[in-house]
Amino acid sequence: MSGKLSTAPTAGGLREAVYAIVAQIPRGRVLTYGEIARLAGYPNHSRLVGRIMRDAPDGQLPCHRVVSASGRLAPHYPAQAELLAAEGVKLSPSGKVPLKTYLWQID
Repeated sequence: MSGKLSTAPTAGGLREAVYAIVAQIPRGRVLTYGEIARLAGYPNHSRLVGRIMRDAPDGQLPCHRVVSASGRLAPHYPAQAELLAAEGVKLSPSGKVPLKTYLWQID
């Protein structure tokens, strides 16, 4: 043992934090992977948040409300655009979520 503290997130702890944050995203709003990572206390782990979201239990979380930092939708989630549209989120002509309009601003 080297005596260094590990700053890597624990899988279970980060997963629970990510799920708790995603569960709170209101209808018609989105959050980015990076913002979720920051809110969970791991600001440099947006890719890990993406992997956690990929493995999220079906139908239990509003996963469709999570997008990339540029507003891009998940590449292997064809229903995401339809689910967002049903909540009133209008995509740009390039198929991205306009974050200035739909990003959830947390107090």
